[in-house]
Amino acid sequence: MKGFLFLGLFLFFLVPFSSSQLVPAESRILFQIQQFLENPPVLQEWNKWTNFCFLPQSPSLVITCSGNHITELTIVGNKKSPFESLKSSSPQALSGKFSIDSFFTVVTKLSSLKKLSLVSLGLWGSLPAKISRLHSLEVLNITSNFILGEIPSSIVNFKNLKSLVLARNLFNGSVPDLKGLKILEELDLSGNNLGPKFPSLGDNNNNLVSLNLSNNLFRSEIPNGLNKFTHMQNLDLSSNKLVGPMPAFLFSLPAIQSISIAKNQLSGALPGSVSCSNNLKFVDFSSNLLMGKLPACLGSSSRNRTVINVWNCLSSTSTKSQHPHTFCEKQAIAVKPPPRTSDEKEQSTVKLGVVLGLIAGIVVVVGAVGFLIFFVVKKVVRNRDQGYKNDSFAFEKNSTLSKTADGGNARRTMRMVSLGLPPYHVFTLEEMEEATNSFDPTNLVGEGSQGQLYRGWLRDGSVVLVKCLKLKQKHSPQILQQHMEMISKLRHRHLVSVVGHCVVTYQDHPNTASTVFIVLENVVNGSLKDHLSDWRKRDVLKWPQRMGITMGIAKGIQYLHTGGVTGNDIKLENVLLDETLTARISSYNISLPPKVGSESPLAGPDNFTSGKEAEKEDIYQLGIILLEVIIGRPINSRSETEDLKLQVETALAESPSKLRDLTDPCIRGTFAYDSLKTTVQIAINCLEKEPSRRPSVEDVLWHMQYSIQVQEGTTNSGNLSGNQSGKLSGKISGNLNNKLY
Repeated sequence: MKGFLFLGLFLFFLVPFSSSQLVPAESRILFQIQQFLENPPVLQEWNKWTNFCFLPQSPSLVITCSGNHITELTIVGNKKSPFESLKSSSPQALSGKFSIDSFFTVVTKLSSLKKLSLVSLGLWGSLPAKISRLHSLEVLNITSNFILGEIPSSIVNFKNLKSLVLARNLFNGSVPDLKGLKILEELDLSGNNLGPKFPSLGDNNNNLVSLNLSNNLFRSEIPNGLNKFTHMQNLDLSSNKLVGPMPAFLFSLPAIQSISIAKNQLSGALPGSVSCSNNLKFVDFSSNLLMGKLPACLGSSSRNRTVINVWNCLSSTSTKSQHPHTFCEKQAIAVKPPPRTSDEKEQSTVKLGVVLGLIAGIVVVVGAVGFLIFFVVKKVVRNRDQGYKNDSFAFEKNSTLSKTADGGNARRTMRMVSLGLPPYHVFTLEEMEEATNSFDPTNLVGEGSQGQLYRGWLRDGSVVLVKCLKLKQKHSPQILQQHMEMISKLRHRHLVSVVGHCVVTYQDHPNTASTVFIVLENVVNGSLKDHLSDWRKRDVLKWPQRMGITMGIAKGIQYLHTGGVTGNDIKLENVLLDETLTARISSYNISLPPKVGSESPLAGPDNFTSGKEAEKEDIYQLGIILLEVIIGRPINSRSETEDLKLQVETALAESPSKLRDLTDPCIRGTFAYDSLKTTVQIAINCLEKEPSRRPSVEDVLWHMQYSIQVQEGTTNSGNLSGNQSGKLSGKISGNLNNKLY
């Protein structure tokens, strides 16, 4: 009897549970999601006996059911965001088998979803428009993935959406018009590449409580329409390129609690009559171009309110943490808001002009490596006794070759060494399009005589630079493959190396190449120009660091010159710095072989002469960089170079104090005067108007090494006051005049 009673109670309690079971179709969808996500740790316990609706909730996994359907799905993985993954050696994105379109085709079948959170799962690809099929969605969170391309305009179809979080991805381009999201309360698009236009949020959407657009590329004025967001509590627009005046109404929004507009280019003065909301607890507008006095509610007398205002040009705070007034005036002129135009065609024309401008630079990178290849291939062909002609690896007529008398030195320099780079890879066109989001203009980072340069993301999450070279002559794909194989071996500590390529042929002529894509390693610490233009980065570069950087540039030039690669584009913006501040030349004169069977342009005295001239032009560019490193800022014209050369030359002849006055204030007290004097003399000699009077790169390296030894000796003695009289001045001057001319 007791057994029957127990069985009855069991069946009684079983009925409600079985009636709440998830419909089989949605269980199958969850298993498909598990497979798409490549079975991340948080889902590894799933099996055919898993009762999804009754899984215990955790920060990493939440599945909520209602009426036998899933209404909430939250999965948090352990993959790093694109920016965090730059410091990681392990792949962070899902494998190449992953298809984001197929993935969301499956996810959108969960038609009852109200909350979808897919965080740190390595999703990559463009967010498909079909995501709008989730008509009931109230919360969408796809943070810390590798989603790229533009945010689909179909996102505005979520009429019930209250929270949209797409932070820390690779989205780029303009944000679609979001004024249709009437009940949106949270919008977080931080940590992407969106811009330059500020998003349109609508004038009637006053439900927004939190807006985070930080760490993007927005370059416009802050719109006055934000004054209608009366429920706004948290506003973060930091780390963009916002320009124009600081809107005073932001501080008086009735519900506002926190405002961060740091690291922009806002200018002008705040009105003295600014009022602040009683709810405002935190304000950060540091690192802008603001001038004048702080309003009372933002000053030191404000209670229970944290205000960070450093590195502007404000007069009512400590001058130690502010720029001089003239700094903000000059910078504000340079960052005036771009002119507004209503003509769409005009905007397209501007973009096209930028794209066409990039094409010139890319033909330069492929040219320089070609010169090196000539000597290497010549030896390889001779050793292997293959039937390739040397003129198959010849170079364009605008390329140059400098001969070296020391063949042993050339062989030592040309020795290919491994620098810890990933294995060389031959890519397909589909992989190139995928990496650059179909060569989206927003991924365009440069352009020159050789073509366009794009930033790209490979499937393993690594960031690369992709150069696109449109071939003007007919080339055999086999010859190009052989050429690129030699380029792949061109590795040097002070060059940005090639890690892969892709050769594209014409559809109607498969034996003729039309385009070559060259994939370069990415150096993440910015350019030398970035460091000299930003006072915070410049302050890190003391005299010993600057000497190490310029020595690295000179060694890179020596490597190129030894292999005959001259006429390089040696400029501040083309010198990249890695995490250890090692200089890497990113734009060198790589050329591709001309049409098969054409005469090699390397023959004849004219080419040798042009090669020597191009070599001396590289030395002149090195002299400009030395001068820029000494004064601590970029030089914008040839005439300015000549003026500055005359100034330092005069100061060098007159007195140590006048020479020190011309140096960057950031390096004063960190250099030995004789080290500085030697470097100044090197720069003066490199900037000689007559090319034949400029030194060779070997002479430059010899004297730079001497300058470093003087610096190290003075550092060890503890005397870096900058007040040395220059005991070695006669010896240095004599050596330079005898050796450099």
